Amino acid sequence: MANPLVAIVGRPNVGKSTFFNKVAGRKISITEDRPGVTRDRLYVDAEWRGKSFTMVDTGGIEMRSEDIMWREIKNQAEIAIETAQIILFFVDGKEGLTSSDYDVADRLRRCKKPVILVVNKVDEYSEDKIFEFYSLGLGEPYPISAEHGTGIGDLLDEVVSWFGKGENVEDDSLKIAVVGKPNAGKSSLVNKLLGFERSIVTDMAGTTRDAIDTVFSYNGQNYTIIDTAGIRKKSRVDDNIEYYSVMRAFDAVRRADVCLLVVDCTEGLTEQDTKIIGYVHEQGKPSLIVMNKWDLIEKDANTINKFQKQLEEDLKFMDYFKSVYISAKTGLRTEKLLSLVNEVYAHAHNRIPTGMLNDVVADAVRMGEPPSYNGRRLKIYYASQVSVAPPTFVLFVNSNDLMHFSYERYLENILRRNFDFSGTPIKIITRERSEQ
Repeated sequence: MANPLVAIVGRPNVGKSTFFNKVAGRKISITEDRPGVTRDRLYVDAEWRGKSFTMVDTGGIEMRSEDIMWREIKNQAEIAIETAQIILFFVDGKEGLTSSDYDVADRLRRCKKPVILVVNKVDEYSEDKIFEFYSLGLGEPYPISAEHGTGIGDLLDEVVSWFGKGENVEDDSLKIAVVGKPNAGKSSLVNKLLGFERSIVTDMAGTTRDAIDTVFSYNGQNYTIIDTAGIRKKSRVDDNIEYYSVMRAFDAVRRADVCLLVVDCTEGLTEQDTKIIGYVHEQGKPSLIVMNKWDLIEKDANTINKFQKQLEEDLKFMDYFKSVYISAKTGLRTEKLLSLVNEVYAHAHNRIPTGMLNDVVADAVRMGEPPSYNGRRLKIYYASQVSVAPPTFVLFVNSNDLMHFSYERYLENILRRNFDFSGTPIKIITRERSEQ
């Protein structure tokens, strides 16, 4: 299940990005003392008091401006508001209330979601500094100084207190995002899986503009399938509506449990396909490479092996991939997809017993000597699996600097050889522990 999404919104130059960077613990957004610096949404996963969430930073909202740049920034922020569970509305405690603040507040009142009013740049608290902000009609303001870090703890306490509220019905469905380039056959595949014409299907690229959720059941399991707009190369996205459709497709990946990466067999794996697959990999999502339009390929006894070898060559960065060759038009092998979705979802939720994990790591160390540098050799004291989706392992070592990328890759291959993680990425984290 995806983390709750917390959107940071407000007019330009109220310190949204400074707060985002402070909570993220590293400089991600560019912070300058001029409006309009953060144009696109930026995401970061965070945790507070044991509760995980995802924060999204947005550009400043200028509701009345007709300038093209401000209109695009506003549309980006609108998508963040649409997809978020909680909204942090930032205002400037030094400058005081402006007409733009009232405009944004009017918009947020209509979204029917929890809105927390944050008065930033309050270095020393006094009632006088925040009193005027009650007039926005959004409840009690939270005074903070993002630059100095004051008040942030109380604010995050309030944020996490909202998690789970208003969710009367538990959504137990397995969410499947169907993504890929335009005209790869995504909507045809969705219709085949659902058994009825739910998306408009034509031979013209770009028919599906938004990510569309459809809930259905199969063999006693509930699924939500998310049909998305085709993701074009950035240089070819010159239509604003399509640009925001692509952004919604990436949001669909973020909240999905499994991604179906649909590729047009007649074109083969293109650079754009690889970028889309790489994005899913970076998000840590289990996935299936769905090679569609297999009915249009002239075949001999070795055709599928040739395609598979080419995939292995093109997808070296995620050699755990799992592929299936289908035709959404004829239904070829589409009946296998949901069982494969369940399979890679299960692999992403594999938990390895600690004793068994440490035995495997110890054997790996015996078979392959750890790297050394300046007379010091890497020692691995202990291994533990700390989470799933993706499976994440912490190795307690004598020095993080001694863990070379190639040895980490070797350990990942050993883990994959001993445990079935096909179709899902895994993470290995090293933590230093003093030598005993």
